[in-house]
Amino acid sequence: MKKILVVGLGSMGYGIAESLIRSGYTVYGQDKNLVQQKKLMEAGGAKENISFNDLDAVIIVVLNEKQTREIIFGKDGIANKLRGGTLIMVCTTVSPNFAKEMSLRSEDSGLLYLDAPISGGALKSSEGNLSYMISGSKKACEVAKPILDATAETVFEFGETPGSGSAMKAVNQMLAGVHIAAMAEALTFGISQGIEPKRFLEVISKCAGSSWMLENRAPHIIDDDYTPRSSINIWPKDLGIVLDIAKDANFSAPITAAALQQFVAASGSGLGQEDDAAVAKVYARNAGIKLPKK
Repeated sequence: MKKILVVGLGSMGYGIAESLIRSGYTVYGQDKNLVQQKKLMEAGGAKENISFNDLDAVIIVVLNEKQTREIIFGKDGIANKLRGGTLIMVCTTVSPNFAKEMSLRSEDSGLLYLDAPISGGALKSSEGNLSYMISGSKKACEVAKPILDATAETVFEFGETPGSGSAMKAVNQMLAGVHIAAMAEALTFGISQGIEPKRFLEVISKCAGSSWMLENRAPHIIDDDYTPRSSINIWPKDLGIVLDIAKDANFSAPITAAALQQFVAASGSGLGQEDDAAVAKVYARNAGIKLPKK
């Protein structure tokens, strides 16, 4: 495997592309943001035009199912351009049923499909230390192994049924979204009780109430830095997927639903492109309190 196309050069996709370049691959990048494409070229990405028939794999790291479907099977989709046996590796957060559909259609087109959602954040992506939750045929897993070796710290395998990896990712996103909202609620509640955010983090990070999300996101609020490592707008989509899956399973998820409403409120307030820690601004506004300022 030598030539790989990464579609979607946000913080996660760009990190995957960087890791592959470091491992010696010829890496092409595609993104609606042409600045990101140019940035990747300057970092060692391929500068020549893409010859789809020469690609060994396509890695898709975009926002949602609609974009993923369009990239693979749209009017100008890659399915009709790739040679038989090429790997399509989808890292987008999607529903299990969507992954199954894409896998079947890819198989009908003579392509390999790997359901490969990711976790770890922008820093781990840039370091090549992501966690993957993969499901797909033995052949797809075998072909993907060098990519996973170059970009992952941990690979969790969920068998040959596509969608199983995405089901696990939905569970992860349920917890991640709830934990971010809970962190924002607790931090702003602390402010209402006269507890400074720095002190909040110092204490809670050493206590049973801590979480990875709390320790990772609370500093963004303390530093008044809402540069989007992971944006507010991701969560209405991801938690929406979680609740759709729950509905199909007749499973009640009231805590997830409550967290979703806070992210929807944040997005509706114009905070959608800010870091997801900005959900704290919803709590602060409602309580009439002030968050830290630089």
